[in-house]
Amino acid sequence: MGKQRDLSTGIVAQIQALRQQGLTQTKNAEQLGISQSSVCKALKKNCSKRTNCSGVRKTSARDNKQLRKIAVSNRFKSTSELTDLWNKQTGADVSRSTTYRRLRELGFKSRVPAVKPMLNKKQMEKRLKWAKEHGEWTAEDWQKVVFSDESRFCISFGDQGSRVWHRGGETYNHECVKRSVKFPQSVMVWGCMSAPGVGKLCFLKKTVNAAVYQDVLETFLIPTVEEQFGEEDFIFQQDLAPAHAAKSTKDWFTKKQLEVLAWPANSPDLNVIENLWAIVKRKIRDRKPTTLDQLKQNIATAWEAVSAETCDKLVKSMPRRLQAVIQAKGAATKYRESDDCNYNKNYSNSMKRFLHYSNSIKQQCHS
Repeated sequence: MGKQRDLSTGIVAQIQALRQQGLTQTKNAEQLGISQSSVCKALKKNCSKRTNCSGVRKTSARDNKQLRKIAVSNRFKSTSELTDLWNKQTGADVSRSTTYRRLRELGFKSRVPAVKPMLNKKQMEKRLKWAKEHGEWTAEDWQKVVFSDESRFCISFGDQGSRVWHRGGETYNHECVKRSVKFPQSVMVWGCMSAPGVGKLCFLKKTVNAAVYQDVLETFLIPTVEEQFGEEDFIFQQDLAPAHAAKSTKDWFTKKQLEVLAWPANSPDLNVIENLWAIVKRKIRDRKPTTLDQLKQNIATAWEAVSAETCDKLVKSMPRRLQAVIQAKGAATKYRESDDCNYNKNYSNSMKRFLHYSNSIKQQCHS
């Protein structure tokens, strides 16, 4: 369909005059013999040419600058709470919707926050120092490192995100609710990887103490490095879990003459294997296992399907990760870690304990 011609100046003037008389857009269109959409466009076009069409703004540039400071200082407060603070500090009398529009104009958007491990000042300083010390390492240097970690896998209950699309009255429909169980079936897995590819995978059957961990290293790490590196030197990476940092484990590394990379605490964003766990978990969710045996089989299949190219690409990202830590001055970076399937449950339990404690304090204050 071709583009319609613009209405003449005379027709537009008649539309405005009839509108001022109180005629609706439909009646206006019938009287002039044109479409209702043409009337609507003519009125909107006329409005856009006028200054302050929607009325005088209730806030000044100075007020908006104050709102920016309030928003930056109160990242987790709701729009209503920010409105109250804004009105109190500036003496203005704006509504919640006005605050929301100004925040959007200032570039702020309300989003689900990213979840990162808590870092104290000392840990951030150590992360920054570590990143600077290893900042001169090249991608080739990192290709000599074997990255390792444990991760928990849970039986999935479908593709359930933090939000759901539903219409009015569908809140509690079966396909719209997020299902949960008190004790989801899960399995803990230990794995390692380096630039040449993934290593041997171990399904942990019991709590990992120092003795169990050393047995895992003997059974699964040693064969992997012999296959991938042969007689060449390599460096082993591990986090600071108690079993990893135990004296007997350190003695085991000394006996085996294995070099261990010093690692900063609470730094999963620096461990490239975390991205590998995330890749495997996405594939597991697509297959939707219903039993532990199916879950283990799917994990093993997805792990073995990871290509050497993917591993090499992840390892080559290490210089960029270090630079991100330096730019963040030791704080958390954009690089993700794999989701723990127990996070939502742990968060829920923590919130319940917090609410219980808050209620008990309130009761004591009112008694």
